[in-house]
Amino acid sequence: MKITYIGHSGFLAETEHVLLLFDYYQGEIPALPGDKTLYVFASHRHRDHFNPEVFGLTQKHPGRMYVFSSDIWRSRVPEAEKGNLVSLKPRQEWQDDRIRVMTLKSTDEGVAFLVYADGRTFYHAGDLNDWRWEEEPENWNRQMQENYRKNLEPLRGCRIDAAFVPLDPRQEKDYCLGMDYFLETARVRKVFPMHCWENYRIIDRWFAEHPDSPYRDSVVKINRRGESFELDEGRTEA
Repeated sequence: MKITYIGHSGFLAETEHVLLLFDYYQGEIPALPGDKTLYVFASHRHRDHFNPEVFGLTQKHPGRMYVFSSDIWRSRVPEAEKGNLVSLKPRQEWQDDRIRVMTLKSTDEGVAFLVYADGRTFYHAGDLNDWRWEEEPENWNRQMQENYRKNLEPLRGCRIDAAFVPLDPRQEKDYCLGMDYFLETARVRKVFPMHCWENYRIIDRWFAEHPDSPYRDSVVKINRRGESFELDEGRTEA
């Protein structure tokens, strides 16, 4: 299994039979093998998670599906691609003969995705995060934390091969609240920090501030766009 970091919250996961492209915003999409079905995911309509240019970049792929959050208007989808579109609300499920998808409710817009494909399990958080902000009143931040933990509850004990989770430096001292709780909740092999706004030093900061964390071996150090990671053949069971 191969994971390629495209940029911001964009990743490409490649398994034996499928390609999973998550939240393309900007960056170079690697060559896509034509013999594998391509699933393009968009967690919500924010421009740093959904870029309509993704249609032009993927429309020549012979087998493709677009799995979008329902907050992305169908009018933004080219007419020729509407037959390939699946629109999902929070807490919905969808499957075909290759993958199964479950959605979680975000603490911002749209959904997070839990995807089962080729015996692997993937989680893309979108903007599901503990968005604590210094400028917000304490009761707002408490409600945010409560909502985040409630919305993440379906992942408790869930075995996940690759997870893509926000680690946002704009949150200053609270930058890792969401990722730390996710690590405690799910049983994850590899976590790829995202939503870093190209500030990859925030990942170094996490390692420096968590010298004794039992999850250090699970967190992947990303250094640049286009970086690829090969995961071993160990598999999890859903």
